Amino acid sequence: MPQIPIIWQTTLLLTASNVFMTFAWYAHLKNLSGRPWWIAALVSWGIALFEYLLQVPANRIGYQALSLGQLKILQEVITLAVFVPFAVFYMRQPLKLDYLWAALCILGAVYFIFRSP
Repeated sequence: MPQIPIIWQTTLLLTASNVFMTFAWYAHLKNLSGRPWWIAALVSWGIALFEYLLQVPANRIGYQALSLGQLKILQEVITLAVFVPFAVFYMRQPLKLDYLWAALCILGAVYFIFRSP
């Protein structure tokens, strides 16, 4: 069975972890808005546990082939890629052109952090 390249293992794990993180950070604004903040915090911490169970191995795997800076920029790219659909489809926020500009800025960061060995 062929081995999945480290960059793809890392990307898939970070994407899954980021889905949990995004829900932990923001879904309570929609789903628990009428509850006390500490209930939202406890629910968010429960969701964040799953985020960490994916994020820590992702970074350990990724650090075998990527620098620390590359791991961080990869995480930021994934964060935006997960956040925009979450904001638009789950939170019913309007799609803004600002998301495109933010993505272009991050694309610049990707270029600079990945261009040198």
